[in-house]
Amino acid sequence: MKYISTRGKTPAASLSEAIAQGLASDGGLFVPEVIPDVFSEIFSEINTKQSLENLNFSEFAYQVLKPFFKNDKLAPHLENICAKAFNFPVPLVTLDSQTSVLELFHGPTNAFKDFGARFLALCIDKSESTSLSKKMVLVATSGDTGGAVAAAFSEFTDIPVTILYPNDRISVRQEKQLTSWGPQVKAFAVDGTFDDCQCLVKQAFQSDLWRKNYHLLSANSINIARLLPQMAYYCYASLKYKLLHGTEAGFIIPSGNIGNGTAALWAQQVGFPIHQIIFSHNANRSVPDYLQNGSWAPQPTISTLANAMDVGTPSNMERVFHLFPSVSELRKHLSAQSVSDQSIAATIKSCKEQGWGYIFCPHTATAAYTRSLQKQGHWILVATADPAKFDSVIEPLLGQTLPIPASLQKILSLPSVRCEISADLLSLQKQVLFDL
Repeated sequence: MKYISTRGKTPAASLSEAIAQGLASDGGLFVPEVIPDVFSEIFSEINTKQSLENLNFSEFAYQVLKPFFKNDKLAPHLENICAKAFNFPVPLVTLDSQTSVLELFHGPTNAFKDFGARFLALCIDKSESTSLSKKMVLVATSGDTGGAVAAAFSEFTDIPVTILYPNDRISVRQEKQLTSWGPQVKAFAVDGTFDDCQCLVKQAFQSDLWRKNYHLLSANSINIARLLPQMAYYCYASLKYKLLHGTEAGFIIPSGNIGNGTAALWAQQVGFPIHQIIFSHNANRSVPDYLQNGSWAPQPTISTLANAMDVGTPSNMERVFHLFPSVSELRKHLSAQSVSDQSIAATIKSCKEQGWGYIFCPHTATAAYTRSLQKQGHWILVATADPAKFDSVIEPLLGQTLPIPASLQKILSLPSVRCEISADLLSLQKQVLFDL
């Protein structure tokens, strides 16, 4: 299996090379050269609930991902990587006869980003880099990515991590998960939006000065190793739902930078039973507007209650455009819904008090609201984070205190170290490069 750039101006790379580079040299994102028919080749004989239950998620993910690691030097390590990365549950919880929720927040930092971050860290740990440069992970985060990356690389490697996040635009508990890891992890609060943070990361990767001092590693969803394991849980949940209910379900996915949603589109392309995909967005409408009018026009980022989805220029749309070059073809597989803060708040209240008796985080609430608009079909809502990470939003709405998971409680008790910088590369260089 080879990986090519979405912009077509970079030589095809092995998976290990694509992971190490993160961003292709032409500025594009790596995608598989071919999409294998994983379902027909590996999973078509799984036709009972019992046969799937005999395959735990880490084993299932290993089977899904094997074709994507074919002939790569990481292939012999894949089974062990999956076993270590996915050592927490992936429950599919029934809400009603036509609705379930895929809970992806049972990892160490209580967000779905743990899947990709842990998988990436282990892949890098098992890679034998020939680079003589010092390694550093450089990552932008709108809330949850940074904490997951910090936790994963602190557990599995000794590689330093630099995190950029938008100042005053994430929850207090999210910030604790970025700033409390000790000297291996440096967190910088950027005077700007997530898009500004993401722009700084891309500038650093393309800078000769940065390349001279570090072998930079990308841990954002621009890195192919973030998306591949996320594809696996869509494959798993779609097959499990069909075996349980005898019909295909669609996914409603809280979406910001579109990495999670792109993984779902890939799961559909490799043959798993997914009838439709809906991206649920907050007030940042770049994707819904594109699907509506056919013109791609990234927009300034708007701050919302669902802060981790506050992205005006989602980078993974480049992968979506590569998969479906025309908007008419994309519309056959994907639709999108924008959800206001007012609807997010109302959904959190109604789903707990009058509806399913379930507490959603603000991001997953966009999926629950979007589900209420669907008149037919079976749907899986993708729950991206534990509600306890957003206590300042949810507790006033519900008038109750949320239980705090033990892993989150532990990090809340630690001291924090943060540094504020302006949204320009020179400010970051003064803190990182010129401090060498």
